[in-house]
Amino acid sequence: MSRAKAKIEESPIKCIFYSEFHPTAGPKITFQIPTDYVSKELFDSYVCYIIPKEELQRKLMTVVAKKDKIIGYPIHIGNAKYPRNKLIFNLCFVCDSSKRTMQYEPIVRKLANYLVKLELEDGLLFQEQNKTQLPSIMSKIKMELNRNGKCSTVINASNTIFLNIIRVYPMPPKVKDQDVPIFTERKFPILPSDWDITMQQWDLTVMLILPYIDGFRHVAKIAAEAGVEIRLVKAFIQNMVYYGVATLIPIFMYSNVYTPTSKLNDLVENNRLQEDCTKYVARQGCHKPSFRSIFMLYCQLTPQTNVKTLCMRRNPRGDGIDERKLIQFGLMKGIIRQLQKYPIQISCDTNLKYKSLVKYFNGKYSFEEICCKTGLSYQELDEKVEKDQNVVVCWK
Repeated sequence: MSRAKAKIEESPIKCIFYSEFHPTAGPKITFQIPTDYVSKELFDSYVCYIIPKEELQRKLMTVVAKKDKIIGYPIHIGNAKYPRNKLIFNLCFVCDSSKRTMQYEPIVRKLANYLVKLELEDGLLFQEQNKTQLPSIMSKIKMELNRNGKCSTVINASNTIFLNIIRVYPMPPKVKDQDVPIFTERKFPILPSDWDITMQQWDLTVMLILPYIDGFRHVAKIAAEAGVEIRLVKAFIQNMVYYGVATLIPIFMYSNVYTPTSKLNDLVENNRLQEDCTKYVARQGCHKPSFRSIFMLYCQLTPQTNVKTLCMRRNPRGDGIDERKLIQFGLMKGIIRQLQKYPIQISCDTNLKYKSLVKYFNGKYSFEEICCKTGLSYQELDEKVEKDQNVVVCWK
């Protein structure tokens, strides 16, 4: 089954506040959007992290305060023109503590450095008449980042603040020997004539790997045919999965068993998905298949029917359908999932000549994975398991 990136809910910006060390009043919140979101009691409880001592300044600070998370980058500008010879401030974002907020950390740091530049050039923070611009700037930043994920705020004729949220994704699962990488819609250019200057400067190893990624070769086979160390192939493919350029599907075999998922309903209701599916699964040089034929094939994938049986029964090629592409598309879109066989040893009396295999008969290794690790064909492994009365098979 395709292993897409896990979707983690991101927090919106709930509040932006500007705090400073006032020469007579001490640490205080001067402005906040929306007004009164952060109470004085809450601010006072965490003030040592919001307006910290000098050794903690110019460092990203994150404070979890009950349901909220405060992200700040405290700044200290030294100059004899300021009371006490320094200006200390912190422009903080307040987010939901239960959701992802990592994407705002570089924004907060960048914004703090923008404010330093604006203060040194135009006195934006120290001069009271200039400081009154801050609430409108903060309001626009909050609104545009929440709505668009980016912001362009004009401060004056010579200064504009540009901010853009860079999405941070969790690391994808480790790539296994038997995984099959397949390009998503954001496909890499494969032919040298399609490469731009950046592509031409890529490491030669990457260029050796790319032509072998076809949606059918598994990782171990790609490494062998490309003549590249398998660890390098895995690292490169994992990187492509991270950036959404590729996804991983199981090895295609006619003995494989698949079953539809609840997403099969999406195929019925989504006309765009139907069109994409029809184009993808069509055999090259043949007439365009009907959606009805495609849908019937997906519906007839059951735990009792492998791909070979389905092809003998329905003859998809006669309808202009490439059965391998049919399975590929179904796995990539989550329309179907593979049911895999996992051998489990139930007695220690297993034949000694299979000793090297027994360590895999614990229910954790699928037939595919065992075949990749041992070099056995699927049929050879199946025959050995079938003949051994001390080994049972679990489908999952």
